[in-house]
Amino acid sequence: MTTILIIEDEPELVKVLRSYLERENFKVLKAYRGDTGLKLWEQENPDLVLLDLNLPGMNGLDVARKIRRQADTPIIMLTARVEETDQLIGLELGADDYVTKPFSPRVVVAKVRAVLRRAESAPQEFEVLKVGDIEINIEAHTVTQEDVKVDWTPTEFTILHTMAAYPGRAFSRLQLLEAAQEGIVYEGYERTIDTHIKNLRSKLEKDPKNPAYIETVFGIGYRFSSSK
Repeated sequence: MTTILIIEDEPELVKVLRSYLERENFKVLKAYRGDTGLKLWEQENPDLVLLDLNLPGMNGLDVARKIRRQADTPIIMLTARVEETDQLIGLELGADDYVTKPFSPRVVVAKVRAVLRRAESAPQEFEVLKVGDIEINIEAHTVTQEDVKVDWTPTEFTILHTMAAYPGRAFSRLQLLEAAQEGIVYEGYERTIDTHIKNLRSKLEKDPKNPAYIETVFGIGYRFSSSK
């Protein structure tokens, strides 16, 4: 069950929000002070925090700041303040959204669902492929070797990623070309892979004429060494 933590010092408002959220099958935790709310967040690890700005014990901005130093838990600010600077400060500290009082509980529930959807669809971290002293960040499309960034063309990156993901597997020129061109291959273009491989070796290998990473498989094509 998805857990929502409400940190708000108005008991009646907490009661109303809790009723609406529980009706939508959320589990609800509550705290009436900033310091006790932060402690409850640390103990329970909720899926989302509804956080008032004006709180006893510790104000909402400080609570948000401390949460963001430790985790990416979604935060929706609840505030009676209407000044744009307060809203901006909250967002800069890492709040995902805000609601200005007075508000409709239905609006809050809708915002909770929207923020949770965004959090669920967002990648939590980039997949990194590590082979020897090479790190390939799939989503960021970056490659580092011995912690030094190496520049690649999109085609070079795709070919490198394709082979490095399966060390020791032999790929034909046609297979690598299909990967690089997303399945669109023109007859007679297979040999262009040789040029790409040459460029890859010049950037990756200490001795391109005696490659340690990208090996030639005679009569077939190329493979990424499985010994790294």
